[in-house]
Amino acid sequence: MNVPVCFRQLKPQRVMGCGVGKSRPQQEKCDKVSISVPAATAIRAALLIQRWYRQYVARLEMRRRCTWNIFQSIEYAGEQNQIKLYNFFGFLMDHFTPASSERNLISHIFRENEVCHETEWERYFCYKGVEVPDSYSGPHLTFPMTFCGVSKLMEALKQKQQLHARYVLQILGETWRLLRFLPNINHVSVCQTKEITICGDLHGQLEDLLLIFYKNGLPSCEKPYVFNGDFVDRGKNSLEILLILFGFLLVYPHDVHLNRGNHEDHIVNLRYGFTKEVLGKYRVHGKKILKLLQKIFSWLPVATVINHKVLVVHGGISNSTNLNVLTRMDRHRYVSVLRPPKMIHGSSSRNGDAGGPVEGRRRVRSLTNHSFASTQRSVSPRRSLHNLSVNNDVSGSVEDELRKRHRLAGLDPAYRDTKTAEPDSEPRFGEGTGRHGHEWKQIVDLLWSDPMPQNGCIPNEVRGGGCYWGPDVTEEVLGRHNLQLLIRSHECKQDGYEFCHNRRVLTIFSASNYYEVGSNRGAYIRMGPDLVPHCIQYQASRTCRELTLRQSVRWTERSALQALKEQLFVHKSDLISAFKEFDPNKTGMISLRHWAVATESVLKLGLPWRMLRPQLISRTQYGMVNYQQWIRELSITEPKLQVSDTSIMDTMYKNHSNLETIFRMIDTDHSGLISFEEFHQTWKLLSSHLKMEISDKAIADLAQSMDFNKDGSIDINEFMEAFRLVDLSTHS
Repeated sequence: MNVPVCFRQLKPQRVMGCGVGKSRPQQEKCDKVSISVPAATAIRAALLIQRWYRQYVARLEMRRRCTWNIFQSIEYAGEQNQIKLYNFFGFLMDHFTPASSERNLISHIFRENEVCHETEWERYFCYKGVEVPDSYSGPHLTFPMTFCGVSKLMEALKQKQQLHARYVLQILGETWRLLRFLPNINHVSVCQTKEITICGDLHGQLEDLLLIFYKNGLPSCEKPYVFNGDFVDRGKNSLEILLILFGFLLVYPHDVHLNRGNHEDHIVNLRYGFTKEVLGKYRVHGKKILKLLQKIFSWLPVATVINHKVLVVHGGISNSTNLNVLTRMDRHRYVSVLRPPKMIHGSSSRNGDAGGPVEGRRRVRSLTNHSFASTQRSVSPRRSLHNLSVNNDVSGSVEDELRKRHRLAGLDPAYRDTKTAEPDSEPRFGEGTGRHGHEWKQIVDLLWSDPMPQNGCIPNEVRGGGCYWGPDVTEEVLGRHNLQLLIRSHECKQDGYEFCHNRRVLTIFSASNYYEVGSNRGAYIRMGPDLVPHCIQYQASRTCRELTLRQSVRWTERSALQALKEQLFVHKSDLISAFKEFDPNKTGMISLRHWAVATESVLKLGLPWRMLRPQLISRTQYGMVNYQQWIRELSITEPKLQVSDTSIMDTMYKNHSNLETIFRMIDTDHSGLISFEEFHQTWKLLSSHLKMEISDKAIADLAQSMDFNKDGSIDINEFMEAFRLVDLSTHS
């Protein structure tokens, strides 16, 4: 039996006219060519084409997932480093003498309130002394805010106009006054005539917010919204997003609901860009704006409940999550959730911040669980920071204290193999014990946790904060509070959303192209009175919408590999040392298996290194890698700075983000400049944090080389830019 296969051969046609004139449609002309093919051959050909296509799509999907793992591993490693650095500073605050220079450098970041009373805060929020000049061409706002005013503001920000500082301060002041009267958990009702929209992380990407409003409509009494945290950091328009959201909140306080995310935290903002953004846009009033935002962030509600059945939180839950506890707590006390409120002999200080020990390296411990040897002691499997302490007697040298603290944090290699707990690791006052310690754990879990497919509840050792919780915890917590669905954000998803735990947990992420153009879609949820979530996807980048699947995968893969190569390059000294352990005969060659093991032992990113080998290693000899040559071929170039001590350069590259965070902490006046003495203290803090020695001469040499205009001070932005690595392969 033969099967006729018809091919249509189109004749080229000339198209006359263009849109305005009337033209008579022409009949399509074609020649039909029939070829008889045996049925078995046709079926076999169809199966081969189908098989090839499935393999092709599977390979693309495998590359896409591998690329995703690279981006996510690097992101989470940075978050854990941030927590570890902040906890180290907390240790300095708790154990260094008040007069020590190291303590004085960082003490200001631990003050919860510089102004304590509400009347004084009212004066601090005052905008009346800020004049709007006649030359100002941006939007002029009137208060109370109206829908027209917010629409005018949104249009101006869309056109990249900058709102005057007076109006910024006015919006922030009105927002703070409103937030103080809101409960910790907002309760929202959806009636038959309207739907509610839930948005996930926006991370400073204004184009995503504007696209959501374009597709879904602006907030109003008929169209309520829940924005589920992480409005700021990473993107370039975090402040603009806040101003728009605060504007709609002021106009529709019962229909716009803002949940706090883990990035609504002034300590996190130091590392991920929001602090730098505000100071760059408002050089005169930036410091005051940041201080007011710090206060506002602490007053944001932590959750929203829809129709008593759907819980919306930023991160997630744990096996100890209790909505009744969260309802009663004083949320504004947690200015930064990275550290529990300070307590003295069991009582809390209303205006103080709190102490906690230093965090370990990657996949060691989370913020709320530092039980290093919990199996050896009859303690809860999820011990918190406040249950891990050092000796009450802070006698001895600073070096001894640091050494002890590093051992407790798991940073001392000699200590990692120890299976017994430190004899002095008992709870003590001042580290978040009691009721407020329990509240702190609740809010950390709410903002930092992630779901996992396995049952149970374990510390989130990848992020360094919160926990991983399983389907059994979801069932228990939702059942205990008579809820049917948990909506959360916090994790970037390739499709913008993802169900898990038998569809009882839904992750929503609204920042498209989060890692790179084409890396992911954004999404938001529409939910009616039936409480069935409908997820709407979108892509904010026009460039990405025009790419094929293959082009999109190739684009994001190139970007991910570039980021990974930079990580490999900055750890080159450690990598060579690890490779040499597998090369006892000093041949300069190691096997691919040993290359993968050594690379993971240094970077600790949990990546499939052997699968990544073709993209990272250009040549091998009989399954062996010339590791010295491989390091040289990473196609990364570094600045040509004259520094006598090369070890300080390696330290700089590996701890680039930590250094910038310390610089911005020390730069108390937010001028962007630090003195040579402050520069020296920064490096001393970093060397203590890393438990390594950096000579005074090496620091002085580096300072001299970075003082470009020889005025005795160093520009922070110029310093960080000077050490920016460049991927040569992107310029070839």
